[in-house]
Amino acid sequence: MGLLDSLLGSLSQSGAGSGSGNELLDTVLKMVNDPAHGGLPGLLQSFQDKGLGGIVDSWVSTGQNMPISPDQLSQGLGSDKLGSLAQSLGMDQGDLSSKLSELLPNVVDKLTPGGQVPQGNELGDLLASVTKRLG
Repeated sequence: MGLLDSLLGSLSQSGAGSGSGNELLDTVLKMVNDPAHGGLPGLLQSFQDKGLGGIVDSWVSTGQNMPISPDQLSQGLGSDKLGSLAQSLGMDQGDLSSKLSELLPNVVDKLTPGGQVPQGNELGDLLASVTKRLG
């Protein structure tokens, strides 16, 4: 099973597989590849800075992912960013945080094989191939 299949499977497990599932996945992939905000390392750092390091570290490690609540996800991303994402997707902020709390741990887990955050172009290349297959 490839990365895309794993991520799409994550969508269906989170209940985000209907209708806007690809939009939601596309948004998450853009978020973890956003150089303006540090990409995946910057996203993880944002959660760590807000006291959620143990949770996001579990997503990167090779062990089981710790769950994150919608409230913790909102705290980690920041309500402004979550509100902006919700508006761009045409979703309620609470609904989006709920879906992202299921999806984001799986996406980070799949993008960090072997318990390491990909460096440099490695992550960009990986995300470009996934995004291309989604399009």
